[in-house]
Amino acid sequence: MPAVSLRAALALAALLVAGALFAALASEWWGGLVPCALCLLGRWPYWVAIAFALLGLIVPRRLAIGCAAGVLAAMLASAAIGTVHVGVEAGLWPSPLPGCVARFTPGGNLDDQLARMPERPAKPCDDPTYLIPALPVSMAAMNLLFSLGVSAIMGMALLRNRDQIQVVDATSTPRRPT
Repeated sequence: MPAVSLRAALALAALLVAGALFAALASEWWGGLVPCALCLLGRWPYWVAIAFALLGLIVPRRLAIGCAAGVLAAMLASAAIGTVHVGVEAGLWPSPLPGCVARFTPGGNLDDQLARMPERPAKPCDDPTYLIPALPVSMAAMNLLFSLGVSAIMGMALLRNRDQIQVVDATSTPRRPT
């Protein structure tokens, strides 16, 4: 298998992550799907990964490795959020976010209740959304699998370029140029 350059891996990650984020936004805008609070939280690591990947394409190579590590960290964070979301959908644990449960409290002033309502209807996080009808994999599970895949790509790229990573030993004294 030919070695993929770090810049190529960063460009691939930027394209993949931007494409996945666009697909999520398109399913909301044009498909009419309503994202839950965990879905919205899960988009933040995507924006961070895109920023690191694009930055890694323009900085010097020694800094591009740090950007690749940033993409890896962001996608692992996305995988963690995806794991929590899949667990909430499966009923393994309750959602950690209070906005994941659509609540109605009877009584009180109707005007006050209407003023507290969000602009968009809330979707409970334990209600899975299926993007492809014939595929019984929720969007949260797709997010988890996708995040792990991009993490694997960036992890392999970092391993192939590990000779460029400088580890500083705290016990050694710095060498002065002669």
